[in-house]
Amino acid sequence: MKKTAFLAGATLLITSVLAGCSSSAPASTAQPTADPGTTAKNPDASQAAAVDQVMHMNSTEPKTLDPGLSSDIASGIFIRAVYDGLVRLDKDGQPQNSVASAINISDDKKTYTFTLRDSQWSNGDPVTAGDFVFSAIRTLDPKTGSGSAYKYFPIKNAKEFNAGKAKAEDVGIKAIDAKTLQVTLENPTAFFLTLATFYYPVNQKVVEANKDWALKADTIVSNGPFKMTTWEHKSKIVLQKNDTYWDKETVKLKELDFSMVEDANTELEMFNAGELDWAGAPVGGLPVDAITPLKDEGKLSTAPKASNYYLLFQTEVKPFTNEKIRKAFALAVNRQEIVDQITQAGQKPLMGFVPQSASLKPEGFHKDNDVQEAKQLLAEGMKELGLSKLPEITYLYWNSDRSKKIAEALQAQWKKSLDIDVTLVNKEMNVVWDDQAQGKYMISISGWTGDYNDGVNFLQLLIDKMSSNNCTFWHSDRYSQLIAQSDAEPDPTKRNAMLLEAETILMNEMPVTGLFSDVNAWVQSEKVKGVQIDALGYIDFKWGYKE
Repeated sequence: MKKTAFLAGATLLITSVLAGCSSSAPASTAQPTADPGTTAKNPDASQAAAVDQVMHMNSTEPKTLDPGLSSDIASGIFIRAVYDGLVRLDKDGQPQNSVASAINISDDKKTYTFTLRDSQWSNGDPVTAGDFVFSAIRTLDPKTGSGSAYKYFPIKNAKEFNAGKAKAEDVGIKAIDAKTLQVTLENPTAFFLTLATFYYPVNQKVVEANKDWALKADTIVSNGPFKMTTWEHKSKIVLQKNDTYWDKETVKLKELDFSMVEDANTELEMFNAGELDWAGAPVGGLPVDAITPLKDEGKLSTAPKASNYYLLFQTEVKPFTNEKIRKAFALAVNRQEIVDQITQAGQKPLMGFVPQSASLKPEGFHKDNDVQEAKQLLAEGMKELGLSKLPEITYLYWNSDRSKKIAEALQAQWKKSLDIDVTLVNKEMNVVWDDQAQGKYMISISGWTGDYNDGVNFLQLLIDKMSSNNCTFWHSDRYSQLIAQSDAEPDPTKRNAMLLEAETILMNEMPVTGLFSDVNAWVQSEKVKGVQIDALGYIDFKWGYKE
């Protein structure tokens, strides 16, 4: 999962991705198909040969191209382009065989055996089962401190190893031989193959030779449809077709050129001038004032995604040490006004934390813009803290047109409803992430795009008090216990009840408050075909081409 910058359920589990079998190859249409990405999927792709297959886009700066360390959408977009996992999602969000040519699932649905096809790294080295094991163990190693370790937690003893309570050799991921990878789970996990799309390998030799290998184009070694050839930080990135990729015949785009312009108005102007083939999500952003006109002109494309946009409260900084004051600020927000007047692309107000796509309580946990209750809670909270006046309240947000307008709307709403002056603090996106991790804020903004469409993928962000995914510094033993119990509960009804109780605790104590369930909104050139935005909201250029 990823922190969402552009804005990257439990009977809503993606059960269709699994069908237990013990044969040597998938035996059900609910399992990954054998070979994704053939030109048969794009009958018009034969026209691509006559066109300059260079696609121009805009993006923000990724933090890293290391799959084991990334936790933001910008990095995830490039990682999906330059790496390939065991499986890869199709446009409907269903996993298809990728580096794995066959998958055998045990009768108890706890052991997966992946047979790897012949494939290579961009430096010519063979991709082996050992690469996947090394990548998993490295990500899970507590010394690595990865915000992506949770993706491996369904694997037996993975969470225990990450917590320092088990050894690496206890983790249920083994290389049987160079072409056979065996993964053993703690419990049957219906969304496991969807999650496995994020199990990217890394080249052990490259990683161990240079700790900064993932920060420069000339030291990044990858195994995906594209390879990075240029990375001029905060300026541009160039990806070129990877001729060592196992499915290179499917890849029609010769090059992906990314500029890094932060201003959404400039991005749209570049698109209108023909300098970009795509503007907007999930790689860039559109100016909010342009959303409705573009929609009225029939130019805007939108797609729902498993993503929430929410506020963080730093619960160890007064006055947000007080639960009632946190709730006062949360209840005073007018979410409907924000989606109607700012986002305007079909977002849904969120009176909970889990987005609508995976929600167990779609009606929410509180009223929207409940000013009277907010005023009462504020007064009670200030009395409990012995305050006659609040200290200066600051709101930290990142550079984007939408984030700026949301910040200004929140500032006005809190002034109108609670007569509180809030100072807005604007910083570059990666600086915002760093400040949040260090607790250097009072209220801030964040978002999360799910790795799979299930409530636990969002709720698990706040299990641990000190983690890169929980910057509120809030913790509840009961909350964490419920999430852990839900992982082992096979009965969907009981599991749903556990997750609902956990989210209820979260909304009662309010270290975070949802703003809206998000969508992707963008414009693209009529020449661009085959670029896939799946049901989770991720973009994949593998099947893209220009007509």
